[in-house]
Amino acid sequence: MVQKDFIHLIEENVFILGRLADRLKVDPSKFSKYTKLQMAALVRLHVGGRAKLKDIASRECITAPALCAMFKKLERDGMVARVVDQDDRRNTWYSVTPAGSREVGRVLEKFRKGIATLFSDISVADESRLTQAVQTMNEILKKMEIVNA
Repeated sequence: MVQKDFIHLIEENVFILGRLADRLKVDPSKFSKYTKLQMAALVRLHVGGRAKLKDIASRECITAPALCAMFKKLERDGMVARVVDQDDRRNTWYSVTPAGSREVGRVLEKFRKGIATLFSDISVADESRLTQAVQTMNEILKKMEIVNA
């Protein structure tokens, strides 16, 4: 059983990271002409690769029709490609186009610059400790992801 102290630390980290993330928030139009939901879905599709509409909808906690409507602008602008599965026409596959990958890269670069600015005042020692802790956490989370896949 997971210990209470561990659970409270994770909870505290989630809240702290949320407050730090709030400092990164800027006018969405400065990042992209797309909504936050559209960009979040585009980034995750870029990272995860081609996926079925119903799987993306489940992951994004949005209905398939709502996601389809949201993707219409992205598709019209050439950011995503939509292909109906020829073996099962109920399934639609989405993937990021080269133009979509460039948009994701541009937005992620702005995001990374924001993170760098946010952490620019921490000491070298604290940065080193934090880097090691996050690396350890990511290694464990990746194991959990594989086990829980």
